[in-house]
Amino acid sequence: MEKKFKFNWGAGAILAVFILLFFVLTGRFFYIAYTKNIENVDLVAYAEKKWTRYKTLDANRGTIYDRRGQPLAEDIPSYTLYAVLDKKFPHIKDPEKTAEQLAPILDREPDEIEKTLSKQKRFEVQVPGGRQLSHSKKEKIDKLKIDGLEFKEETKRYYPNQTFAPFVLGYTNETGQNEITGALGLEKTLDKYLKETNGSLSFKSDTKGVKLPDPNEKVKKPKNGSNVYLTLDEKIQLVLEQAMTKADKKYNPEKIIGIVADPKTGKILAMSNRPAFNPNKRDIKDFTNRAISDPYEPGSTMKIFTLAAAIEEGVYNGNETYKSGQYKIPHNRPISDHNKVGWGTITFNEGVQNSSNVLFSKLAREKLGYDRLLNYLKKFGLDKPTGIDLPNEKSGRILYNYEIEKLTTAFGQGTTVTPIQQIQAATAIANGGKMMKPFVIDKVIDPATQKVLLQHKPEVVGNPISAETAKEERDILETVVTKGTGKPYQIKGYSVAGKTGTAQVVDKETGKYAHGWGQNIFSFMGMAPKDDPKLLVYVAVDRPHLKPTELGSYPVADIFTTVMKNSLQYMNIEPEEEKKEKKTISDSSVKINDYTSEEASAAESELKSSGMKPVTLGSGSKVVSQQPAAGSHLLPGERVILRTDGDVQMPDLTGWSLSDVLKFSKMMDLDTSVKGTGYAVSQSLKKGSIVKEKDYLTVDFQKPEMPSVNLSDEEESGVSQ
Repeated sequence: MEKKFKFNWGAGAILAVFILLFFVLTGRFFYIAYTKNIENVDLVAYAEKKWTRYKTLDANRGTIYDRRGQPLAEDIPSYTLYAVLDKKFPHIKDPEKTAEQLAPILDREPDEIEKTLSKQKRFEVQVPGGRQLSHSKKEKIDKLKIDGLEFKEETKRYYPNQTFAPFVLGYTNETGQNEITGALGLEKTLDKYLKETNGSLSFKSDTKGVKLPDPNEKVKKPKNGSNVYLTLDEKIQLVLEQAMTKADKKYNPEKIIGIVADPKTGKILAMSNRPAFNPNKRDIKDFTNRAISDPYEPGSTMKIFTLAAAIEEGVYNGNETYKSGQYKIPHNRPISDHNKVGWGTITFNEGVQNSSNVLFSKLAREKLGYDRLLNYLKKFGLDKPTGIDLPNEKSGRILYNYEIEKLTTAFGQGTTVTPIQQIQAATAIANGGKMMKPFVIDKVIDPATQKVLLQHKPEVVGNPISAETAKEERDILETVVTKGTGKPYQIKGYSVAGKTGTAQVVDKETGKYAHGWGQNIFSFMGMAPKDDPKLLVYVAVDRPHLKPTELGSYPVADIFTTVMKNSLQYMNIEPEEEKKEKKTISDSSVKINDYTSEEASAAESELKSSGMKPVTLGSGSKVVSQQPAAGSHLLPGERVILRTDGDVQMPDLTGWSLSDVLKFSKMMDLDTSVKGTGYAVSQSLKKGSIVKEKDYLTVDFQKPEMPSVNLSDEEESGVSQ
């Protein structure tokens, strides 16, 4: 029997649908392949974005160095601490215990940390207090071995010496993710040089992020910021900071200003203020650099320039006599000496030694004349800013309208000037009549090409007096220190020429001069050695809290003598011969021989016999290098680093000075950061570990107690003027 064909309409319908879908999908496929676009989405661009990965190549902000190449502001590695909370991964299991362990390291309350670690439905969180952690803190946290803690490495701006010339260096602010911009001081004014430019890398990767071979890989190289070299000297600045900190704690004044300059060049070797701040913390409200931005009545340090004018004009005779005490002028109150009664009839030189206001009034009115005096004040640059390469400099104002104002200007009242104006003017006295412009920026160098982008050189900005006048004035100012009001500023072995100052302070509430014991600005401008000054130091202390038995010169002398003496010795300026038998610095210092190629044991014995502390690195028997170099002069007790062949084990740096640590760092070519001042108390590299070149070393220092200044046994001549 033949089968009869029967059409299945259901199956036919299904087949028709599939055929229709086939043609629709095929058409859609060819359409997409041809147009490369879906719903206005460019598929080529989408794929490029999907498969292309971008990576930022970090660059470093330029480093700020002192004049000897020691870093004062630099980028260093830092770490941000994160805690994983997702239980699918190694995570924080006990938030309470973890918080208790982290709190002392992060300097936060355990409850604050625990609250963050207990958050729900979060993969990870940033731990409170866990931003920009130092390497040493990271190591402490690593030792806890807590599951779920992770670190993200980045960089931060770091000031290794902490409270160190902060008003000069300034600080930076974060303006974006891992991006910083200068906000104060040289960090701000030199930002265009210091600013870095990050690079980038773009490449193709698979779905798991694995890099694929790509001949079109694009690399934009990072560009590090330029390096800045200052005229500041790290060691002199540290001595100034320590001396000012000690005086600040002891006398609690309103403010302190200190400047150390090289009078031959105008280079500023140190500059600081109190109150101060740590650029790493910025723990202060007023960021004014008072050394250049705070005009005030200078007091008797102004007499330096009135005296110079009188000598230069040939109207000063040191042996001429006058009646001290009061100086009467028509239609004005009389001018009085600071002790109100004077010292009877005395010579002009004795008047300078006693800081007599009457003498300087006579010089201005009877010897020089007001017009000639004003002309010299302008020659000394006291009527305009110095132009120092620091931001926000201000100028004082010469008050010279009425006769009484002209007289008081001659001895430092009424007229206002800034400390840096006085420093610039005093360079003419110390530098044979040539007045040098002060500056702090030595040069700016591109680290990639070593091209000098900016350089400042010594600049003579005036010649107000002759070399003969400058010498005669230094001779007179030396007697101020040996016989007059400057006795507390004597330094054993060095001849100091200088002038004291006691300025009145205007009370902001009453608008009148403040009265009371210690309600003055006490200052001293000094230079040494007198015959050929290598250093010029100005110190001012505003309204210190003095005991009834203390004079205003005490805190100023504490700072000045400490800074001047230590700085001269550091610069290998030998003390002068004195009448009685004394040892000079050269008698007690030791010249270091060249020990390279010698047996290490023999070199150690020789150094120990000379009073040195030899430190031998390496396992070899012969010396291959040394620090400091042969020919250096060291004081007994300083360390000499000797290196031999073989691996070097990390020594224990506890008790080492900063200079000794830097010798070791230079020897081993380490990337070193220091925190604090004084002597080493901890280190990041463990004792006995193998040290390799370019290792990162951090050392914490604690400040030593500064020795007190021994004032002259002779009683001071009244209040320091």
